[in-house]
Amino acid sequence: MNGTELVAPDAGALRAFGVGAATPVPLTGGRGLTWRAGGVVLRPHDGPAVTDWRADLLAELEHSAGFRTPRPVATHDGSWRSGDWEAWEFVAGRADESRVEDVVQAGRAFHRAVAGVDRPAFLGTASTTGAATDPWARADRMAWGEEPLPTDPTLDRLAASFRPVHSPSQLVHGDLLGNVLFAEGSAPTIIDWPPYWRPAAFGTAIAAVDAVCWHGVPVERLDTLGAGEPEWRQLLVRALAFRIATLHLLGAWDATSVGRHRPVIDAVV
Repeated sequence: MNGTELVAPDAGALRAFGVGAATPVPLTGGRGLTWRAGGVVLRPHDGPAVTDWRADLLAELEHSAGFRTPRPVATHDGSWRSGDWEAWEFVAGRADESRVEDVVQAGRAFHRAVAGVDRPAFLGTASTTGAATDPWARADRMAWGEEPLPTDPTLDRLAASFRPVHSPSQLVHGDLLGNVLFAEGSAPTIIDWPPYWRPAAFGTAIAAVDAVCWHGVPVERLDTLGAGEPEWRQLLVRALAFRIATLHLLGAWDATSVGRHRPVIDAVV
């Protein structure tokens, strides 16, 4: 599976996860790769190291009034994977990018819950054997000076404003804004966790940048979203570098993207 084709889970995977009688239906989001079958959501897994680690952790993670996560679904033989697929319980709710303050609060609750978890081996540097090489992982390392940034005037401007960040690193969710589901009477549900090892407020900064650049949130709200966060402006700079470097690596950095990001850059640099 190359990560771009709309391919439904095969019959063997459906049987393995206990939904063999269900017809898979594609879900919105998830880059078009996520399917619902009965009470289970299936998506292409991220490889044994990441998938099994994440499922082991989220199977036992204690929820709170501030957040919850779907629980992973094991196969009949106790594995977290079947072929190309992993599975999670279906949790009702809808993403709402306009509720950025609520997303930030849910993210903070989630980050508190995982703050004591050790750094997994797969979250290494570029020189680490087995380190991820997808555009998002590479862009994260670029934003933190662990790989060279693409040559670009906008990124050069951001890099010139990089300063050391002293806040401690921990596990963070690197794509919160569209991955928090809201349902009446339930805690916000955090889904599709791409783990990074950075200061907790880096996840908040990415959500804030995404909200302003892509969802019409006024740039003046940036400081409110990060109220009380240490080194907030520097984390915004790193979040911008992360998102822009990702667009470069995906071949999607164009004039429209420049226009969306420029007001935020002007506000924080």
